[in-house]
Amino acid sequence: MSSPNGIMGMIAQLQDLERFREHHWEGSFAEYLEIVRTRPDVARNAWQRLYDLVLSFGTDTYTEYKKPIIRYRFFDDPFDNGKDAVFGIDVHLMKLVNVLKSAALGFGPEKRVILLHGPVGSAKSTIVRLLKKAVEWYSRTPEGALYTFEWHLPDGQVVSSPMHEDPLRLIPSDMRVQVVDELNKQVGAKARYRIEVEGDLDPVSRFLFREGLRQVDGDWNRLMERVKVKRLLLSERDRVGIGTFQPKDEKNQDSTELTGDINYRKIAELGSDSDPRAFNFDGEFCVANRGIIEFVEMLKLDVAFLYDLLGASQEHVIKPKKFAQTHIDEVIIGHTNEPEYRKLQSNEFMEALRDRTIKIDVPYITRWSEEARIYRRDFKRRVKRPIAPHTLEMAAMWAVLTRLEDPKKPNLTVLQKMKLYDGKTLPGFTEDNVKELRKTANREGMEGISPRYVQDKISNALVRDTDAPSLNAFMVLNELESGLKNHSLLSDEDKKKRYRDLLAIVKKEYEDIVKNEVQKAIASDENAIARLCGNYIDNVKAYTQKERVKNSFTGGYDEPDERLMRSVEEKIDIPAARKDDFRRELMNYIGALALDGKQFNYKMNDRLYTALELKLFEDQKDSIKLSSLVSQVIDPDTQAKIDIVKQRLIDNFGYDQHSATDVLNYVASIFARGDAKEPG
Repeated sequence: MSSPNGIMGMIAQLQDLERFREHHWEGSFAEYLEIVRTRPDVARNAWQRLYDLVLSFGTDTYTEYKKPIIRYRFFDDPFDNGKDAVFGIDVHLMKLVNVLKSAALGFGPEKRVILLHGPVGSAKSTIVRLLKKAVEWYSRTPEGALYTFEWHLPDGQVVSSPMHEDPLRLIPSDMRVQVVDELNKQVGAKARYRIEVEGDLDPVSRFLFREGLRQVDGDWNRLMERVKVKRLLLSERDRVGIGTFQPKDEKNQDSTELTGDINYRKIAELGSDSDPRAFNFDGEFCVANRGIIEFVEMLKLDVAFLYDLLGASQEHVIKPKKFAQTHIDEVIIGHTNEPEYRKLQSNEFMEALRDRTIKIDVPYITRWSEEARIYRRDFKRRVKRPIAPHTLEMAAMWAVLTRLEDPKKPNLTVLQKMKLYDGKTLPGFTEDNVKELRKTANREGMEGISPRYVQDKISNALVRDTDAPSLNAFMVLNELESGLKNHSLLSDEDKKKRYRDLLAIVKKEYEDIVKNEVQKAIASDENAIARLCGNYIDNVKAYTQKERVKNSFTGGYDEPDERLMRSVEEKIDIPAARKDDFRRELMNYIGALALDGKQFNYKMNDRLYTALELKLFEDQKDSIKLSSLVSQVIDPDTQAKIDIVKQRLIDNFGYDQHSATDVLNYVASIFARGDAKEPG
């Protein structure tokens, strides 16, 4: 065990004194002007900093339905090891970032409230939590540095700007235009944005500025000797630059929680309730100045609070009690669910707020693979107990299916639709068809099962079946089904029945997946496949060239083995009428490779590879006697073959010993029932 002195030494080595000094820099107003001149980004407003922050982590671009989509890496949560990463809604996140960009450029959205709107559990809070966490982190980096000031008065008092104002606001308003123009000229091309100094000082700083100027006979330079500029570090816990406001009991909540309240003890000292020093600027709008404020379940707020948002958004001002309107610089973002938003739409008295709101939809994920990433993130790293392959994916599949509308096309199932949305190609469906499917189902993602419900049921399954060595898909799917009876947000029995029917579809899909994997494990003898492929190609070559095949055993020449060729081709649904075309296409492909000096390998043709695997499985399953597994009476030779198959499941498909045994027994029970279906 380490000694206390050893721990002390370790802490001494880990601390970063240089960084501490950077974070606690203090200097004169003149020194700050020099910082602005060399690094004009310190004078950005809250919207500009937030947009630059998101952009600083880079982007990835991909195409979906012929449309370029930008994925902002910021939403992978680089601050907390992906804990608050947001998946599967890149189009909607693009819309959010576009709003930030327009606001940063001063095109109008900076005078609006961003309202994230979507069903419960759709990551609205996660997005805002990520933004707040990022703003705090960014203020501690050299690129995100920002500054405020404090007054050092002749009587020894030190009074900080209560709203963490930008020191540039100390430039007198009557000369501000000329000074800022000159500053912009000096900055030149170094500035990403033009430096703008808008609004007046907070009431306390305004009071001290006015009184101080009187004391120094109007000499602004002498007044600035009382000002010390310092680095500003935003912190939600310290209530600096990041505010959060949420509805409470109406009887115990009033608008002073947003704008601050009078400090009655200070009134006794100062003698007036109109002295700004007798006011606590600790309302959430004041706290969030220079940063971001979150309104939790925004539309559940009393109307009186929502009125405060009107001035805060459009005019960037708040009205503290007994004081003039006070300027603020902050991003206002709220979130709400569907029922509350419908109330806003139907309330004619809230028209002004609707007009000042930019709604960003945050739906549930409708891409199966992205939904699965949520559950893998939450459970794979934290749960020590093995989770069998496909377990979390099947839970994700069901969740996504509940969010999709039944397709109107008669030749398309909801499962196929889900796969199309996830990027799988199906015969007869183009990207344009999939795009049209999405366009005609504009409510998809706004209804269905929440990820929280699925996460809760996976957790239940983990703690309920503790005797099982690993968690498998059926344990989770059964838990999901049993939970529907008492689902707190689901009272519609028809909807519950539909969700149960979808669980049956998922169970059947899981059955097909594991059967396919067991078949591949049995038939994944590379040498045997290569021999079968060579035999098939020899016969196809002879057939297409109207030749005979040499019999390696007798040395004679036989007719091409039609039975062998058809036994392979039928595995991938090549009809007898199309067999000649398929064989000619294959030989033409092999011939083209030969002209390029390349040798054909069965892995080059996915359809042929699948057909060979299924054929080999059919030939080998009887020798392995898979169905005898359920009888528990297995001879040593068969057991050895089964152990090889089990090891292939472990090596090739990610199973462990227990889950490989389970899935092998499960597939064996299907064969024992005689109802196994070979996948095409």
